[in-house]
Amino acid sequence: MPSGTQTGATPNDRSSSQTDEVSENPLSSPPNGVISSQGNAGDPASKPDQTGNDKTLPLSAGLYLVATPIGNLGDITFRAVDILKRAEIILCEDTRTSGKLLSRFGIKTKRIAYHEHNAEKMRPEIMDRLGKGQAIALISDAGTPLINDPGYKLVRDCQAAGHTVTTAPGACSPIVALILSGLPSDHFFYGGFLPPKSMARQKELTRFANIPGSLIFLESPKRLAACLRDMADCLGGERPAAVTRELTKLFEEIRPGTLSELVAHYDEAGAPKGEVVIVVGPAPAGSNLPTADEIDDRLRILLQSNRTKDAADILARETGLKKRDLYNRALELGQDEDD
Repeated sequence: MPSGTQTGATPNDRSSSQTDEVSENPLSSPPNGVISSQGNAGDPASKPDQTGNDKTLPLSAGLYLVATPIGNLGDITFRAVDILKRAEIILCEDTRTSGKLLSRFGIKTKRIAYHEHNAEKMRPEIMDRLGKGQAIALISDAGTPLINDPGYKLVRDCQAAGHTVTTAPGACSPIVALILSGLPSDHFFYGGFLPPKSMARQKELTRFANIPGSLIFLESPKRLAACLRDMADCLGGERPAAVTRELTKLFEEIRPGTLSELVAHYDEAGAPKGEVVIVVGPAPAGSNLPTADEIDDRLRILLQSNRTKDAADILARETGLKKRDLYNRALELGQDEDD
């Protein structure tokens, strides 16, 4: 079992309902009233009127990509709250989920659903609103918009039409997981969610095996153990990694170890609760020089979901070995199994 696990509290001390609740830090909540924000054009958020009271000014027209907390509500920025209050509409993945966050900060701006299932239909309406000079904010259910969201197409269309696009940056779970993992952060690759089926997942992992940096993935708690097993098979059981979950929440946990150690732990402990991010460290120097047995094992795995030619091509790219030699060895392995 990997050592050095860091937790914010003992996971067994809570009910399953608690794990899905966002944490609140009252000391981190923004103060009441208008908070100064520069927006995209340097507009002040407010100015005194003749009575000396602050009067809120509208935002400049454009699309505002606004990050929201991934767990702890205190992580929202003052500028994010200000933009969300002053925008004419807020585009949300789920208006009900976002409504809970917005009500916490007294944000009453109109919400409109914008997600992968209606994005194509909604984009023309959004572009029309921007053309009429509206300020529109885009948020995701949690974290930074466009990370695993369909929003990039909207940004692309806005840029093509000459509309201003800016952001109020903030929390992002892949980055939080990386900096807490204790693994190299100078080079990294974000792979999002891997395929749910093992063969497809292994095929995808082989594409990432030789990336010279840490690898970051999101995963379902129920698939965590199976995913770690495939990672150990495809990336190497001794490769350093960390499983992070419930980031910024009360029961935050960082569990470092080799992939083999993490497989053993979650096979015994079962599926954890909460949202999971896996970080896998870079392959050790020289690890792309496999032994003959390792080549055979890798070819057998690749041949389960690839043609012989494709399996040889994948392994050649992973190791730098000659594709022809690997192809001939794959044919021999196939003949051995037929015999």
